[in-house]
Amino acid sequence: MSQKRPEDLKCIEELSKENPTSEATLGLGDKTLDKTLKPPLEGAWNLLFSTAADASFSRDSKRGDATAGNIVDARKGKITNVIKFAPAVDDEGNEKPKAVDELRVKLTVNAEGPNRVNLVFKYVAVKFTKFFFLPLRWTLYIPVPGPTIGKLVIGLSNLKRRLLRKNEPKRELPKAFFDVLFLDKDLRVHKTGEDNIFIQARPEW
Repeated sequence: MSQKRPEDLKCIEELSKENPTSEATLGLGDKTLDKTLKPPLEGAWNLLFSTAADASFSRDSKRGDATAGNIVDARKGKITNVIKFAPAVDDEGNEKPKAVDELRVKLTVNAEGPNRVNLVFKYVAVKFTKFFFLPLRWTLYIPVPGPTIGKLVIGLSNLKRRLLRKNEPKRELPKAFFDVLFLDKDLRVHKTGEDNIFIQARPEW
């Protein structure tokens, strides 16, 4: 699902008012945190719903069916987004693995306040099931341009704007983050900087 309906947003707004976790980012990036305390975001989460089009998968879409979620290693300040593609099924009901079996997006994170999580994308790991026509599992690692490169690109763009005396607003490097709206032991709801909603649950829920 990728369409925001008024009743969906109203429900999330009401749910956020009942958020039982006052500090969702507790222990995030804190290796000194008492080991008897479990950071609220720690562990695996499965995606149930999102308004982001690029996070939605279905058997009828061009990208095919897939399960999505992420794994939070809170103390180390790391998140791994995982997209696992379902195998194709032929007319006889036999499963055939997709060429791309899985995507893993690695991020580093830090806390900005009790409920905001800042994100830095590091790299994407693409897991293949074949090499050309050979059935061979292998992984391709694609680095994501860091904030330094992004700042350089934005800086050059602003310099060009000034040199050409263009009457355009100064460009700023967009900040990647999400705000936790609701979090308990089973359910998590957050909103990204692009105003997209994600609802996630523990695998055992």
